[in-house]
Amino acid sequence: MADQAIRKIVIVGGGTAGWMSAAPLALKLGHTCEIAVVESPEIGTVGVGEATLPTIRYFNQALGLDPVEFVARTKATFKLGIEFRDWGRLGNRFFHGFGDFGPDIEYRSSYLYWQRLERNIKDMPSYEDWSVAAVMARKHRFAPPTGGQPSAGNAYSFAYHFDAGLYAAHLRDYAMARGVARIEGYITGVEQHPQSGNIVAVKLRDGRRVEGELFIDCSGFRGLLIEGVYQAGYDDWSAMLPCNCAQAVPCESAGRLTPYTVSAAKGAGWTWRIPLQHRTGNGHVYCDGFSTDAEASRVLLEGLDGRALDDPRQLRFTTGRRRKSWIKNCVAIGLSSGFLEPLESTSINIIENAIGWLLQYFPGRDFRPELADQFNRLVAYRYESVRDFIVLHYKLTGRTDSEFWRYCADMPIPDTLRHQIELFRETGRVAIIDRDGFSVSSHISILAGLGVVPKVDDPLINFMDLHKLHAHYHQLRKVIAQTVDAMPDHTQYVRQLVG
Repeated sequence: MADQAIRKIVIVGGGTAGWMSAAPLALKLGHTCEIAVVESPEIGTVGVGEATLPTIRYFNQALGLDPVEFVARTKATFKLGIEFRDWGRLGNRFFHGFGDFGPDIEYRSSYLYWQRLERNIKDMPSYEDWSVAAVMARKHRFAPPTGGQPSAGNAYSFAYHFDAGLYAAHLRDYAMARGVARIEGYITGVEQHPQSGNIVAVKLRDGRRVEGELFIDCSGFRGLLIEGVYQAGYDDWSAMLPCNCAQAVPCESAGRLTPYTVSAAKGAGWTWRIPLQHRTGNGHVYCDGFSTDAEASRVLLEGLDGRALDDPRQLRFTTGRRRKSWIKNCVAIGLSSGFLEPLESTSINIIENAIGWLLQYFPGRDFRPELADQFNRLVAYRYESVRDFIVLHYKLTGRTDSEFWRYCADMPIPDTLRHQIELFRETGRVAIIDRDGFSVSSHISILAGLGVVPKVDDPLINFMDLHKLHAHYHQLRKVIAQTVDAMPDHTQYVRQLVG
């Protein structure tokens, strides 16, 4: 059989998605394949995805990035989770931390045992007292997990806040050092093979042609190739995720670097606060059907910790996904594939997933359609899983103070999500539909944080002696508090790390 190996890859668009795609491809294929990234300085990148999930660490590790250099170059801080304010009801606060509420007991979530204690013990402390990540965040402490045996010193995970533009630049340097070519130019046309329909080249405004065999579309919302050439179609999820606008603005750092993201619900959406070493990133995600842009700007700017460093940058979007992300020899990654608002910091994680699946199902030049089919199934499943998790935050609101929140409470939701809510409300169990998605503890954080209380206890946990269980929880809470108190302040840890 003739050699079918792909020899030329063209990535259309730089930014976070483009260079995150280029770096692992360069590592795996750079010695056998020409890789080029075509990007134009005329086209800006969204660049607001500054909060991540713990999986970013494994992506960086796979590339062999030095973690200290990464923190220094991207102005990163550490993220233990997200603090939610005014979600569910005004005055409400809860924390979605990276880790469980203590270790499982007999293969059941420790939250269920806490629930039994809370029903029977007066003044039982919050279940968040058994989340190491939540206690660390509350006390502004941070140290990486240590030790091999399970303990309070490693019963949590962490991610990063970073400057997305600096991260893209870091990966650009990495990729170019491994042979990736950067071509600066504005794409004005696309050439296709007359018989197969595959893309053979993109044409630049200055007359140059960039030929390739595999094209990766990282062109952002417009989907220059996947939509512009192949009309992939788009599933619009606005009915259950009505926010369609965002404004982003940096401000001066307030000084102390909080090891968590803050998400505060507002009258027509929510705001984010992301602390970096050199500034604080802020944004307001909202629905223009329930707010004007001017009102959104006022809400955003009034909530800043420090002086705004720029005017708010306006973004508009339609939440949803392409019906297909891989068509013929074109694979869409990043915003060209779909968009889910950044409420749970999933945008970069979805890029990681897509790149991993592309490598797993990497094609030959015959582009077997079965590979594209499998890739498209996985991408669709991930988008739908994340969509349901984000919709959960809105649907369970008890707020009636604005038209926006009344709409969210009444809006239709997918049957998969309805099942998850009803199962937890009736039995305390969590249905995990996507095993590679958000965990049991993540679902409990949101469900319990929004005020859903299971109606009954798990029958099997009632066999455990209540006093022994209480003593276990008392000791575990004490150990967690002592462990966290011995950790350094997060701000000091970052400053010492980067010198």
